[in-house]
Amino acid sequence: MSCFFITHPEVVIDPSVPIEDWGLSDAGRARAAILPKWMRGEVRSIFSSAEKKARETAAILGEALGLDVTVDPALGEMDRSATGYLQPDEFERIVDEFFAFPDQSVRGWERAVDAQHRIERAVRGHLQDGHNDAAAFVGHGGVGGLLLGSLSGRPISRNLDQPGMGSYFIFNAQDGRASLQWRRVE
Repeated sequence: MSCFFITHPEVVIDPSVPIEDWGLSDAGRARAAILPKWMRGEVRSIFSSAEKKARETAAILGEALGLDVTVDPALGEMDRSATGYLQPDEFERIVDEFFAFPDQSVRGWERAVDAQHRIERAVRGHLQDGHNDAAAFVGHGGVGGLLLGSLSGRPISRNLDQPGMGSYFIFNAQDGRASLQWRRVE
């Protein structure tokens, strides 16, 4: 069976609010509302990062499909609490370094190799239970790119990052192979 890794759509960026507490914007809610239309009958379980934006996305999907959502903090984005909010240009430079030097902590962020092991362990752990072979995992672009690399046998690279918030890829629950590269939810 196929599984989906979905990133939360657009958020309300507020530098005065911790990043993990940012919620979906109106545009993000509209994009999330599209998910159930093409996932009905394809998903039997939903797992979400504990961050608000992912929980809100998963809740929209779960409500429309009549499914409960299991929250798992291990599905969270890479830990970047050492810097908190960064201006967009600086953030993009640091993300480039995060992917370019996966064995190093960039400005105190979680190392990419550690985030990759964490997300892969979490996803595979949920799939160990044979009832989760048609699962949707709602998370974040950075760790999603790391998971995609792991599932497709490619080294950590920024080229594996999502094309934009509100993207997804599909992978096989049995062999863990990605069968579809990133696509935007449209």
